[in-house]
Amino acid sequence: MFIDVHAHPAFYEPINDDPRREEMRHEVLDIHLNGIAKLEHVLNQMRLAGLDKMCLIPQDYLSEAGCTPVTNEEVKRLVDLRPDEFIGFAAVDPHDLEAPDKLEHAFADLDLRGLNLHPGRQRFYPMDGCVQGLYDICERYNRPVMFHTGMSWEPHTLAKYGRPVEFEELAETRPRLRFCLGHFGWPWLEEAAMLMVKHKNVYADTGLLYFDSAREFYAHLFTRELPSTWIDRSLRHQVMFGSDSPRFEQIRMARALDGLGLRESTVELIKGANALDFLNGLEQ
Repeated sequence: MFIDVHAHPAFYEPINDDPRREEMRHEVLDIHLNGIAKLEHVLNQMRLAGLDKMCLIPQDYLSEAGCTPVTNEEVKRLVDLRPDEFIGFAAVDPHDLEAPDKLEHAFADLDLRGLNLHPGRQRFYPMDGCVQGLYDICERYNRPVMFHTGMSWEPHTLAKYGRPVEFEELAETRPRLRFCLGHFGWPWLEEAAMLMVKHKNVYADTGLLYFDSAREFYAHLFTRELPSTWIDRSLRHQVMFGSDSPRFEQIRMARALDGLGLRESTVELIKGANALDFLNGLEQ
């Protein structure tokens, strides 16, 4: 089982029947070169990368941008079209007074499998009061949280909110809450590793920024900046494959992971087994 835990469906054809929403997504997400992708194209890209499933990650920027680029209902529509391949996450804005009700609806009625939050764009720290009620709901439904951490390409984002060390108190005070440091907290990989080695409820994904070569970037980060032995011995049960598609190409990142020289058993954990644990086995 090979799972991409971090894919964005903003430009999938079934949810782009309104040209105004499509244009809004290009502007709000600062993605301008991607066209609308038919589901057949999305599934073919998955096949070429060897992927079996993807977690579809929406965004809700109601307070900051006055809009929700991808809604929970749109994710549900996509999951219903391809339930064997797509795993849907929810998104809410912590500053929205209706966020708890929206998240309850997403879990109870839409059967979405986790929550996506972007501290740098939504402007909150992980221990702020506005988000605590959302964690309570996630714990009650046993759903994990995906955080965008580290640097973001999106406009109007501040990396300070998503620095991995800011999540230390959350990991300490909520050991039952599984959460992922999206993008491995780049450029603060060592901080992410520090949290992971101490707190087993903390995961990270490989959807890191790469410049012009995923292979070279992965090699630098996962063999030199973080010695490969750290992942192969100590973090092997907490790293998950993520691509941040469509901003980065899944096939290049899958091949870059295969080229790191990690043990085959470690690669298998990163590609799928850890994601199943993160999702609490719901997809087995």
